Amino acid sequence: MNPDDAPHFGLTIGPVLYYWPRETLLHFYADIAESTADTVVLGEVTCSRRHEMKPADWLALAHDLAAAGKQVVLGTQILVESEADLRVLRRVAEQRQFLVEAGDASALNVLTQTGAPFVIGPHINIYSRPALDEHVRLGATRWVAPVELSLAAIGRINTPAPAVESEVFAWGRVPLAFSARCFTARHHRLSKDQCEFRCRDDADGLLLSTSDGEPFLVLNGVQTQSAGTQCLIGAREALRAAGVTRLRLSPQSRRFVDVIRTFDQVMNHGASVDAALIALDALCPPGGLVNGFAHERAGLDWTPA
Repeated sequence: MNPDDAPHFGLTIGPVLYYWPRETLLHFYADIAESTADTVVLGEVTCSRRHEMKPADWLALAHDLAAAGKQVVLGTQILVESEADLRVLRRVAEQRQFLVEAGDASALNVLTQTGAPFVIGPHINIYSRPALDEHVRLGATRWVAPVELSLAAIGRINTPAPAVESEVFAWGRVPLAFSARCFTARHHRLSKDQCEFRCRDDADGLLLSTSDGEPFLVLNGVQTQSAGTQCLIGAREALRAAGVTRLRLSPQSRRFVDVIRTFDQVMNHGASVDAALIALDALCPPGGLVNGFAHERAGLDWTPA
């Protein structure tokens, strides 16, 4: 089959997981508006102390991107810790202009009360078909698989046919864990409440290495990420076989539009995987490329295409 005749993968730009200045964010999304990605997830999902963009600012940006032809999804915070966090969550969940991605169970609770359709975010534990079917009954119209699930496991959940549109985390440093503690502040010997917003100094997170100097983890405030960048560009046929129709590309600070273009050319137009891997290895932040989770291996492993 000619690659251009095959069903295309939708490209979703995930939420920016880092603390970027407001102007940086606005320039970033101006570039995204001109990209081949069709869907954008907006909002502060990592830490409630990050206030460069207010809820009204995210909504205004959502309208701009929708006017540029993008489907906009509003993300909710992954770790809800206070009544103030809940108020923001309710404001996002109760608006009806844009689809909402549920970041955690508290978002699910609010969304199911509104009766609005929603996206199941990657941090909600869906590990079986019955669990997915239950969320579909609650109103889910799209499922972002947990980052640690293999493609084989996703395929089993999507058998005999996908219950809803399935999306996987195909590019970016993998979000592994969240904590009530801020590890970036702790690294700088600061308290969480007096963090001085030091995570703003690390546009792609703070890289940690082992005693042997090997990249290991990345600190991003209350979030811990992989040092390696997840890259599933060599798994086009395996993704299709697993029932996946949408790829999530997680933003990075450098040449992200080139990442989007490369994925589109390979996944949707049959461009060379080998050439793309060379290009992406040069584009990714320190830590190299990984794809272990997709192949039922340790997440930091790499399996050639």
